[in-house]
Amino acid sequence: MIEYIARKSKNARYDIVDYLGDDLQRIYNYADVFHCEPIEKVADDFIQRDSISNGSYDNVAKCKYDIPDYWDIGGVFARLIEDCYEDENGNVINGIKEVYHSWLAERILNFNSDLYYQSREYIALCYKEGKVLSA
Repeated sequence: MIEYIARKSKNARYDIVDYLGDDLQRIYNYADVFHCEPIEKVADDFIQRDSISNGSYDNVAKCKYDIPDYWDIGGVFARLIEDCYEDENGNVINGIKEVYHSWLAERILNFNSDLYYQSREYIALCYKEGKVLSA
């Protein structure tokens, strides 16, 4: 949802996390319900509900190659959060905020690099080490 709303509103992902605020918990708790409706409708509801204005951030336009879809990138972030915050007493929302505000988020979202399609283990290790590791 974060990736879709960010692309639609042309905002940085961390800005979307901030806009959503307490609704992050709602999205997380009711993900199975929201998946029953088209993502466009659910995104529009949250855009209106949280007064998300249009920005000028567009990493998709900067991409020289095939652009991964929002489901794929959302999956990269979901796995990273799961791998790094699984043992944080169920505080996934804190993990979402920290990952999207991290140095690694912008690196993953550079679709001209190959980081976003590396293995989940590698991406999690980079996050934990605080730098992109050499191969």
